[in-house]
Amino acid sequence: MQIASNADNMPLDADGKRDWSNSLFGCFSDCGTCCIATFCPCIVYSQITSRLDHLATRGSPHPSGGEVFTSECLGYAVTRILGVSCLLQMGQRSSTRGRYNIAGDGFTDFLATWCCAPCDLVQESREIELEENSYGKQSY
Repeated sequence: MQIASNADNMPLDADGKRDWSNSLFGCFSDCGTCCIATFCPCIVYSQITSRLDHLATRGSPHPSGGEVFTSECLGYAVTRILGVSCLLQMGQRSSTRGRYNIAGDGFTDFLATWCCAPCDLVQESREIELEENSYGKQSY
């Protein structure tokens, strides 16, 4: 599902796309999420998945800030051990870009998830947080 949520009023290009609201390497501005994404990325991945699903299906922020220990968390942990977790993250990043009309493609998704997986997870989490905050809810 594609929505026009652009809480920071980022400028759109000629194709109706915009940049991410936060830089990929701005992950240190959310130190808590950055630390979790660095040392236990499966948790942040799982939270992002459940937050996006809740927004898409219920039209409101997840009441607990996202589920932590889910099948997505387990799947991510297994793929991380196998060294291919970037494949799961690429799909999630693509979904996030689509939801918020963010410019990019599969190659840029691959680079972001392969080169700096924690930074990617923080960037996605912060993008979702902007939509959640637009509902008047406290950020997670």
